[in-house]
Amino acid sequence: MASLKSEDDQARFASVVLPHLADAYALARWLTGDRADAEDVVQEACLRAFRGIGGFAGVNARAWVLTIVRHAAYTWLGKNRSASLVMVDDLETLEQKQSSAGAAFEQAPQTPEAELIAKADARRLEAAIAELPVPFRETLVLRDVQGLDYREISEVTKVPIGTVMSRLARARRRLIERIGTDKPGGAP
Repeated sequence: MASLKSEDDQARFASVVLPHLADAYALARWLTGDRADAEDVVQEACLRAFRGIGGFAGVNARAWVLTIVRHAAYTWLGKNRSASLVMVDDLETLEQKQSSAGAAFEQAPQTPEAELIAKADARRLEAAIAELPVPFRETLVLRDVQGLDYREISEVTKVPIGTVMSRLARARRRLIERIGTDKPGGAP
């Protein structure tokens, strides 16, 4: 039987990785679009993190864990759904589209009808996010769901901060355009 990692490595893994499992799962869920697939990705990411815990420099545990999750997700997607990894090369067409700004979120619903509409709107938003190209989706999720700053997203995705800002702006613009063309609650 292979020897287990030292108790120090196990303790370090517990203190570095385990506090960020919810964030890891959320990112994997957004990248894969499926709960079971996200669980597989997080499991693989945890194995990778456990094997590499000795190399953790102690700077930003959350960014380190999310970077591993991102790499595990791309490896998984490449093996299981390579078509979903299509990157957007020609982003100029997005720049030329006019977007209409509007309130994306409302106050808390006060009536059963308003609550149903809010749930429908949340489903529309989730579907619109899922339709984003992977680079836009991951940047949006890392910023608006995970709360990472531009520098941290740059570290996780290994792209310049300017690219992070551009992807985020384009992702948000696409969401606004997509949600603006949908009919809320199935209305005609």
